[in-house]
Amino acid sequence: AYSQKTDTGNWFIYFGNQAINKKWNWHNEIQYRNYNFAGDTHQLLLRTGIGYNLTDNNNNLLLGYAYINSQNYVGDTDDKIGNDENRIYQQFTTRQNFGRFYVQHRYRLEERFLKDDFQMRFRYFLALNVPVNKPIMEDKAFYISAYNEIFINAESPAFDRNRVYGALGYVINKNIKVEAGFMRQIQENSGRNQFQIVIYNNIPFSSAK
Repeated sequence: AYSQKTDTGNWFIYFGNQAINKKWNWHNEIQYRNYNFAGDTHQLLLRTGIGYNLTDNNNNLLLGYAYINSQNYVGDTDDKIGNDENRIYQQFTTRQNFGRFYVQHRYRLEERFLKDDFQMRFRYFLALNVPVNKPIMEDKAFYISAYNEIFINAESPAFDRNRVYGALGYVINKNIKVEAGFMRQIQENSGRNQFQIVIYNNIPFSSAK
């Protein structure tokens, strides 16, 4: 239980994906999650992994690790308790585009090492990007972004949470894009709203140093 002062929080997110060569890539990620817009820390999430392209950049297998520090409120007080979680995860990501529609599917299995507990969880992520002022996702394109992600536990209760998100994005150049959006997170007995400010840094093999 927690006693946050607002029903809407904010996540500052950085996603990095750098090509090592034509087949291998390095994923790196930082998420700073707040109970409010900024300053009232909820979680710090650090995630990394090494991926392998099965056929091209659109079909990728990845093995990774994540560290999560959570600061949870104690009842109706202003006190917090910190908890650390370590995860190992495996995922498969596939991408397609149909004209202006860019679709991504991600299937992720997580092994979660919590204090005095071990859990497993499956996640399915479906995302859609649609450029607005350009025919394709290219430099200086504004785009609409949306996703839905469902989390399923290996143990009871099976349903963990569902996230629904919508945003407006801008492609700065072939390596960097930014988004500002809103997410609704639904859990078994609760729900919460989150603003999100996201930076994507993607360096393909052709421009990797």
